[in-house]
Amino acid sequence: MHAVRWAKGLTFRGLAILSLAAAASAGAAEMPDNNPLVRDVRAANARFMDVKAAVAEGYAPIPCTSGADGGAMGVHYVNPQYIKDDAPDIRHPAAVMYEPGPGGKMELIGVEYIATKGPAQLGGHLFSFQGAPNRYGLPAFYELHVWAWRANPKGAFTDMNPAVSCDHMMMGH
Repeated sequence: MHAVRWAKGLTFRGLAILSLAAAASAGAAEMPDNNPLVRDVRAANARFMDVKAAVAEGYAPIPCTSGADGGAMGVHYVNPQYIKDDAPDIRHPAAVMYEPGPGGKMELIGVEYIATKGPAQLGGHLFSFQGAPNRYGLPAFYELHVWAWRANPKGAFTDMNPAVSCDHMMMGH
């Protein structure tokens, strides 16, 4: 009788452990850590955790970008010098992306690489082509967003992130 209760308990515990492991695995699939390029981008650009570092390196903000279907890209701090680069450098993204928070706090969420010649790639990931005219007023270019600090349910390299919002955007950022 005790053996039967123990076996039922073990089976229940075993199922619970398997369920927890599956949930953890599913959550890990959504985290940006699972891609080597995302990890490399995060390591190469950790200095931008404080928005003051981006400003000190010549990056300037453009307004927060929201998607028509929801989500956002956040506030892009852009360095025009890196838009002109033909070959992207992992340590020098054209834009550093922040989500505006309460009180004007800016949280680093990702970066964007831009190349004027293509097809462009970084770490084996091809950039998306943006023809001209475009909403940015730029000539045709290639771009790659990397969500290195905020998981994106649509993928680590898509433009819009449903987990990002411009709700706390304040004037001047």
